[in-house]
Amino acid sequence: MPPGQAECPLRMRNLAIVLVLAVILAAVVFTIVPPGGLGIRVITIEGIIITGESGRGYAGSITVGDAIRDAADDPMADAIVLRVNSPGGTPAGAQEIVADIAYARERKPVVASMGDIATSSAYYICAYADRIYASPDTITGGIGTSWTFADISGWMEEENLSVEVIKSGSMKDMGSVYRPLTEEEREYAETIVNRSAERVISDILSRRPIDRGVIGDARVFRGEDALDLGLIDEIGNLHDAISGARALS
Repeated sequence: MPPGQAECPLRMRNLAIVLVLAVILAAVVFTIVPPGGLGIRVITIEGIIITGESGRGYAGSITVGDAIRDAADDPMADAIVLRVNSPGGTPAGAQEIVADIAYARERKPVVASMGDIATSSAYYICAYADRIYASPDTITGGIGTSWTFADISGWMEEENLSVEVIKSGSMKDMGSVYRPLTEEEREYAETIVNRSAERVISDILSRRPIDRGVIGDARVFRGEDALDLGLIDEIGNLHDAISGARALS
């Protein structure tokens, strides 16, 4: 028998073996349990919230947002849990993350799990989740904005120190530590703070069934009290949040 004819049955047999192995491997791939517990992606938001990349003690909106969008686009992730442990940060940083949460929620459930603290901008982020979990003594709330100005001009005067500034506009050095604010600057700063707070509060109220009067003075709340006031949905830890995300998915 010519060599070519002898090889044909052998090739057919090898091809059959390859096809069987491919089917077996395909079955294994589709039955793999994804990391994070049955398709639940956990993303940690810890530290002061800022725009940019995360670093030591900071949760950057780019780093966090990329993680959220990656999980949203991951076919192996059925839901997302945001584990939040942060005193807050900049409204702009939170707003960037909120936009990424909105992107994710169009594709799958997003659940927030609060740690020790989730106040101010951290609560702002949590408010955009489909469900919020916190422990009885988690500290949350603190909804609002502030702007802090230091003034060491009194000490400088005692030490016979002075600073001279050449500036193009009367408010160019507003907030410098070597002098107090002028009345005009103080009024302008209050306008910025109040407008920023109004934006944050309005966004949160659009997402949560909260009485505006309750959060108007930007006070913080324990987790148990936050539940009664509608700031959160469930008392529970991270594992409870994961179970809740699994149920939603």
